[in-house]
Amino acid sequence: MRTVQEVLEDALARILGTNVALTVAGRTDAGVHALGQVASHPGAPAPAYALNGVLPADVRILQSEVAADGFDARRDARSRTYRYRIFTRATPSPFERGRALHWRHLLDREALDRCAAAIRGTHDFTAFTPTQTDHVRFDRDVLRAEWVDAGPHAVEFWVEADTFMRHMVRTLVGTMLEVARGRMTPAEFDALLHGVPRSTAGDTAPGHGLYLQSVRY
Repeated sequence: MRTVQEVLEDALARILGTNVALTVAGRTDAGVHALGQVASHPGAPAPAYALNGVLPADVRILQSEVAADGFDARRDARSRTYRYRIFTRATPSPFERGRALHWRHLLDREALDRCAAAIRGTHDFTAFTPTQTDHVRFDRDVLRAEWVDAGPHAVEFWVEADTFMRHMVRTLVGTMLEVARGRMTPAEFDALLHGVPRSTAGDTAPGHGLYLQSVRY
């Protein structure tokens, strides 16, 4: 399966008549959605309508314009915001299929809120990224972390940080769900924010509930 970046690069090559190396603000794993992805490339931009004319139906360009010289969608980003959607009704919804994690277990909202509050600030998130990694810095500055009601039977975890590590949001969610169903205490969750091994945190939540919401510059 090709990545969205590869799909976009193919579309740019067709419209511009030359291969273009694309830089994206946030990489997403298979199944993860991106509502506010930003990308940059050298040279003149291709018109959004032209790109949308050759892109598959599940990828769309909202805006394409000239950026300042040297602009890099990844390096120049000041923060990124992700949200993770969970559908909590016992019976799954066909409309949420592939768009939210279906959760039929206990969901202690107070425990979730306490975990989210603990995440805010600067912490070592070693426990929330794969052991085999290229990361050399594991501290991240989390500007926002909260659970919000998102309609009947739905809750979402919103988190904004300077940068994210691979699987970081999904592992945070998976571990918080362990707390929410009583398999881990909030105090044990707090202890994970101090650079402990990955094996001490919970499972990584599936990708289909995660959205790259926006990028701030």
